[in-house]
Amino acid sequence: MTTTQKLKAWAKRIKRDGVTLWFAGKDPRTPWYAKALGVLVVAYALSPIDLIPDFIPVLGCVDDVLLLPVLIWAAIKLLPPDVISDCRLRAEEWIREKGSKPRSLVGAILIVVVWVGTAAAAWMWWSARA
Repeated sequence: MTTTQKLKAWAKRIKRDGVTLWFAGKDPRTPWYAKALGVLVVAYALSPIDLIPDFIPVLGCVDDVLLLPVLIWAAIKLLPPDVISDCRLRAEEWIREKGSKPRSLVGAILIVVVWVGTAAAAWMWWSARA
């Protein structure tokens, strides 16, 4: 297996596990702490808006390449094995049928709120210095 093939397989697993967390968040067998982290990760992963926009050189890719996979991995590790297997099957079926990941309006709103809050804090800091 070539490096390119390994990277493509890894990317598919990350995509699948992001959707797995979406299903696990709805599963009553998922512990509250796993749901809490999973909801945050899924909201961010499924949001059409990135916390670090992709047009920012180098940093724009950090969330997609490093931050998101680490958060997905951590959230998956908190899930019970039976929940993981059931939700992965549901995720694979979803991806096979729909061909894409679900979208999260709540995730998009959360990211917009973070950006607006950051901009407001920066403006207040800048105004206080002037």
